[in-house]
Amino acid sequence: MAPETYPWQDATLDPDTRARLVVAEMTEDEKFSWLSGPMAIPLGDTPKPDGALGSAAFYPGIDRLGIPAMQQADASLGISNLGNVRPGDNATALPASLLLGASFDIDMARQTGEMVGREARAKGFNVQLAGGANLVREPRGGRNFEYVSEDALLTGQIAGHSVAGVQSQGIVSTMKHFVLNAQETGRVMVSSDLSEPAMRESDLLAFQIGIEIGQPGAIMPGYNLVNGDYASENTFTLKTVLKGDWGYPGWVMADWGATHSTEAMRAGLDVQSGANLDPEPFFAAPLREAVADGRIPQARIDEAVARQLRSLFAVGAIDHPPAPGGSIDHSAHRLLAQRAAEGGITLLKNDGLLPLSKGAASRVLVVGHHADKGVLSGGGSSNVNPIGSFSTQGTDIMGMQVQRIFHPSVPVAAVRAESGAAKVVFEDGRDLQAACKAAREADLVLVFAEEWRSEGLDQSGLSLPEEQDALIAALAEANPETVVILETGGPVLMPWLAKVRAVLAAFYPGQGGAEAIAGILWGRVCPSGRLPVTFPASEAQLPHPAQRDPETTTSNPGMERIGEIFHVDYDVEGADTGYRWFAREGHAPLFPFGFGLSYTSFEYSALRVERRGRALEAQVAVTNTGKVAGAEVTQVYVSGQGLNRRLAGFAKTRLDPGETRVVVIPLEPRLFARWQDGWQIAAGPYTVCIGSDATAMRLCTEVPLPNQAFRP
Repeated sequence: MAPETYPWQDATLDPDTRARLVVAEMTEDEKFSWLSGPMAIPLGDTPKPDGALGSAAFYPGIDRLGIPAMQQADASLGISNLGNVRPGDNATALPASLLLGASFDIDMARQTGEMVGREARAKGFNVQLAGGANLVREPRGGRNFEYVSEDALLTGQIAGHSVAGVQSQGIVSTMKHFVLNAQETGRVMVSSDLSEPAMRESDLLAFQIGIEIGQPGAIMPGYNLVNGDYASENTFTLKTVLKGDWGYPGWVMADWGATHSTEAMRAGLDVQSGANLDPEPFFAAPLREAVADGRIPQARIDEAVARQLRSLFAVGAIDHPPAPGGSIDHSAHRLLAQRAAEGGITLLKNDGLLPLSKGAASRVLVVGHHADKGVLSGGGSSNVNPIGSFSTQGTDIMGMQVQRIFHPSVPVAAVRAESGAAKVVFEDGRDLQAACKAAREADLVLVFAEEWRSEGLDQSGLSLPEEQDALIAALAEANPETVVILETGGPVLMPWLAKVRAVLAAFYPGQGGAEAIAGILWGRVCPSGRLPVTFPASEAQLPHPAQRDPETTTSNPGMERIGEIFHVDYDVEGADTGYRWFAREGHAPLFPFGFGLSYTSFEYSALRVERRGRALEAQVAVTNTGKVAGAEVTQVYVSGQGLNRRLAGFAKTRLDPGETRVVVIPLEPRLFARWQDGWQIAAGPYTVCIGSDATAMRLCTEVPLPNQAFRP
C-alpha cells in the first residue's frame, strides 16, 4: 500500500487537487487501464477479470499509489446480480423508480438511496450505476420503470436526492442516460431529435436539477443518438452543456457497448464501458495511437483519469474503500422497501369500497397469474433478485438471458395476514370459467394484473397482455365487488374501469410490495401516491401514436445491425412532455399527472408567493379535514406569459386529523422562464396555483415578475 507521506492522502485538500497529484505519478499503462474495460462477468470468450467481484465493470487498483480498484454495480433499485455471477448473493429490491416518483417524497428518495449505498458498500462496490433521470416521453417505453416521471422538476428532485443518498455512503453514483433516451425499440439506432430550447426546458432541465442536488460522480449517456450524433460522442450535450455550461466536474462513462470511435474522447466521453460489446476497444490501443500521432492530446487523457479520481475522492471512496463481507440489515431494508411502496402506490378509483374492514369479507378471492408467487419486477440490468424470488422466462439482451423476476412478497399471503378473512382462495386466472365460478362464490375479488417491461424491448401498445382485460371484465361481471391492482411498468388502458369498484396503481412495488398493497386495501396505510405519468384514454392521444416494428431495427448493442439510423421527431411535443402535451392539445386523459385519491381529505388556504431576488417561494396552509391521518402532496403549478401550466414546486406533508400546517415550497425559477440563449423570464403577472393534479386547480394567486435573464 501507499506510504503515509503521499500528498494526495491529505484529506484537507480539495478532490481536484488530490486527483491531479495522483495522475502526475501514474504511468501511461495505469492511466489507460481506467479508460477501457470489459464487463466484469464471464461473457462469451471473455472471462471475469482477475480481482473483479463480478458485476457491470472492474478497473484495476493501483496498489503502489494507494488507489483501490473500481468495482461498478447496477442500479437504482438495488444491487443487481446479472447472470447470478455472485452465487448466493442477496440484495434488497426497492420499488420501481416510477413508484418512487409517485411518492413525491424527496426524503424517501434520500433514504432509499442511502440503503442502496449501504448495500453496495457492504458488498465491496464503490460505484453504483444508479440515478435514472430520463423523462417518460414514450409511455410504452421498456425502461420507464427505471425512471421517475414525465416531469422535469419531479424527475430532477427525486433522482437528485436518490443519488445524494447513495453517495452519502461513500459510493459514487451515476446519473443516466444522458439524454433523450426515450425508447428501447432500436435504441442503438434511433436519433432523438429535439431543438435546443425545448431540450433545455425539458430533458436537460431534469438532469440539470438532478445534478445540482445529487452531484453525481459520473454521468452515463444512452445508446441513442441526439440530433444525429451518438449520445456518447455528442459534443453539444457532453462538452457544450454538461462540462461547459454546467461546469460538471465528474466523469462521463459510456453505456455498455455504446462507444463508436476514439473521437468520442474529444467530444467529452471519458471511459469506454463494456468494451467487449463494442466493435473494437476504441479507448485502448486505438486511443494510444491517436495520442501518439497528436489527434488526441495527452492532457485529455490525464483529464479523463483525473475526473474519475476526483469523484472517488469527493465521496470518500479512496479514503475509506468498501470491502466485501460487510453486514446488511436485510430485515430493516425490506421494511424500508415496504414503506417506500406504501408511499407511492396510487389509488385511482374508489367508489366507497375501500378501505376494507378487517374480517368483513369472509371469503376473498385473489386472482393473478403469479399472485401466489410474488410481485412483478422489471427486467434488464436494473433487476434485483433477492433470495426467495421466483422467475420465469424473460428475454435475451446482448446474448444474456434476462429472466422475469417476481420478488418474494406474496399477495395471497399478505391478503391472508391483513384481511382477517375466514378463507382466502387463489386462482391464477388462466382458466376463465374456473376464475369466474370462484368469483361468484366470493365476497370480494382482488385481481393482480401484470404487465412486464424490460430493458431492450418496448411494450407493444398500452393494453394489458395475455387477455387480462377480458379476464377483469368477466370477473367484474361475475362479482361487482372487484378491485384491480395494477403491477405495471407504466400507464395502461382500462376498458373495464366502470365495472370495478376500485383500482390501485402499484407499478413494480418491490420486496415489500404485497404487504404495502394489503395495508392500503385494509386501511392500515392511508394512500398518498400521485401519478408521476399521465394515463392516456387512448393511444391516439399520444404525440407519437404509431410504434416502430422492433423486427425492422436493432435494439441491443453487440448485435448485427438491421436497417439504417432512424429519427424520432420530439419537436412534435417539444418541451411539453406528458401532461403539458395533453393540456396543449385539449386531450382529456384517463387519469392525469399528479392524480391520486386518499382515505382522508385536505383543504388549502392563505396561499401567497414571496420573491427574494430570483428565488421564489410559495406558502400555503394545509388542513387535514378528514377522520384519519394521511399525507398530502401539495403540487404548485405556474402559468402565464405564454407558458403552458407546469409543476414548479411540490411537498409531501403528513397530517393528523384536524391538523393544519403552513407548508413552504421553494419554486424553481427556470420553470417561469423560456430558453433563449439563456433563461429568460418575461415581465408580467404569473398565475401560481395549488392543484389536486395537473388538471384541477384548487387555489390560485398572481405574482408579478420583472424581466430576468440568467445562466446556465
